[in-house]
Amino acid sequence: MLNEVASFLNSAVSGCGATAHTPEVGHGHVLVESAHLHACAKALNESDEFDMNVLQVVSGVDYPERIEVNYMLASFTKNTEMILKVKLPKTSPTETVEVDSVVDIWKSANFLERETYDMLGVVFKNHPDHRRILCPEDWEGFPLRKDYVVQKEWEGMEINPAHKVNSGDHFFFKDVIAKMGGDEKKVTYSWKSDAEA
Repeated sequence: MLNEVASFLNSAVSGCGATAHTPEVGHGHVLVESAHLHACAKALNESDEFDMNVLQVVSGVDYPERIEVNYMLASFTKNTEMILKVKLPKTSPTETVEVDSVVDIWKSANFLERETYDMLGVVFKNHPDHRRILCPEDWEGFPLRKDYVVQKEWEGMEINPAHKVNSGDHFFFKDVIAKMGGDEKKVTYSWKSDAEA
């Protein structure tokens, strides 16, 4: 299906550079030029052939030189799903990157884009209510960036004080793996041993 989607987008949206990526394992995606994202999203939504009438998720991934934004689309009429992806180059770790909002195509993009902005610093142009949704407006940085450093204090409160961090939970499986001789393959993360199963 992804090859058909890429072919359709290349004919429907001039210059979008749609390419299908189908890995041996996992879900593939269709990559488009970020400047043409809105037009591609609209074409997929309005197409009788694909009818991508639902935006399920907007997510992002931070890489050293770019941020990738993934749009997980579905058609309830065709019973299909796909991932539409754009790559947004960045020149510095704290730089915000931009792409067009798709709220006018799928209303569900409203909160999804705000969360992606809040966590990764992706600015969605023409978003009707572009502001943070999880962190306070004056929060410093974007928590899902790889180089993010949690600020020590906010509004006079200490962030992550040592006496409130439940380190027992954080290191539970690390301890279990150590007890298994360091072999992570022996840990199933199940509460029953092989003998009890």
